[in-house]
Amino acid sequence: MAPPSAKVAGLSVFLLLACLGIVVLLAKALSPAIEAGVASVGAPKSLVGVIIAAVVLLPEALAAWRAARNNRLQTSLNLALGSALASIGLTIPAVSIMSFVTGLTITLGIDLKSIVLLSLSLITIILSLSTGRTNVLHGVVLLVIFAVYLFTTVVP
Repeated sequence: MAPPSAKVAGLSVFLLLACLGIVVLLAKALSPAIEAGVASVGAPKSLVGVIIAAVVLLPEALAAWRAARNNRLQTSLNLALGSALASIGLTIPAVSIMSFVTGLTITLGIDLKSIVLLSLSLITIILSLSTGRTNVLHGVVLLVIFAVYLFTTVVP
């Protein structure tokens, strides 16, 4: 299969950036309602970012879940990891650029607790991938770390 032409690649990059801009603007439009809901239950403001991230990742997560249920593991992993990579590699720079353009300030919310949990996640992933084999225990440990992150976000 031949690589795409420069015209097709350029159009793909443009459409990717346009769709990403739309997602950022939709998240910005959705955030006041989420902020009001979070404030009404007395939860910390950092929960707003977690909810918006979940909303943005929801379509890919559901598609990955469906693929896993249909025993298509590679497709499931590609969807889940591609979604996470796109969120980290594209959304954060896009939000940064939009905040610069609009003059709004952003807070990434990486405190000491989050750094420790991120480090634990990275160590678990390194242990899992260094052997070339994974097992259920590594996945459960990562899910527990994620649950601790969610809990300590809601109850600091």
